[in-house]
Amino acid sequence: MTAQLTEPATRTWQADPYADALRTGQGPLYLRRRDGWLLPLEVERWCAEPDAADDTLLARCTGPVLDVGCGPGRLVAALARLGHTALGVDVTPEAVTRTVRAGGSALCRSVFDPLPREGDWGTVLLIDGNIGIGGDPATLLRRAIELTTPGGSLLVEVADSDVDERVEVHVEDGNGGRGASFWWARLGARALGTAAQATGWKPYGSWQATGRHFVHLTR
Repeated sequence: MTAQLTEPATRTWQADPYADALRTGQGPLYLRRRDGWLLPLEVERWCAEPDAADDTLLARCTGPVLDVGCGPGRLVAALARLGHTALGVDVTPEAVTRTVRAGGSALCRSVFDPLPREGDWGTVLLIDGNIGIGGDPATLLRRAIELTTPGGSLLVEVADSDVDERVEVHVEDGNGGRGASFWWARLGARALGTAAQATGWKPYGSWQATGRHFVHLTR
């Protein structure tokens, strides 16, 4: 299912089931597609300390780092401990609260809003499926170009299958709680490569760690 979006629909991540899960640090939490398909969301991993796969990301970060859709801030806090200038942005107030509590810096803001240091971030992160923000990867990739310094990096976590979809979903907790519908995207490495080339990004490398898949792009 595809759609042409006039405006990125990111603010629906303020839906109560998502905020509630971040508040407690526990799931279950899912994205449900209109056809009933469920994608489990790894709330406990997001709220824990960085794991071995996250460490491979942290090692590739250079310069000041912007984590788009930072969630509870495990990467932002870890980057701060490593001496990086790091900022998380997330549209959910509870995510920002948890990030700050963990020792990171964060703004309650959409990636499409004005942000500090535009055009001067050495690394931008789109992790934990956040290439899906707004349901329009091309728009998000072009925005990332605006945020990143020339020669900077974009690190993206992609799906483990060869998928390329834009779908209407909602967040639900498996116990009857659900948020409003919004548009989301899922991309595998091949689809990301196509979208990246069309928006000015260059492939630099890709890797896998503990079952997760990542792509490194450069300006």
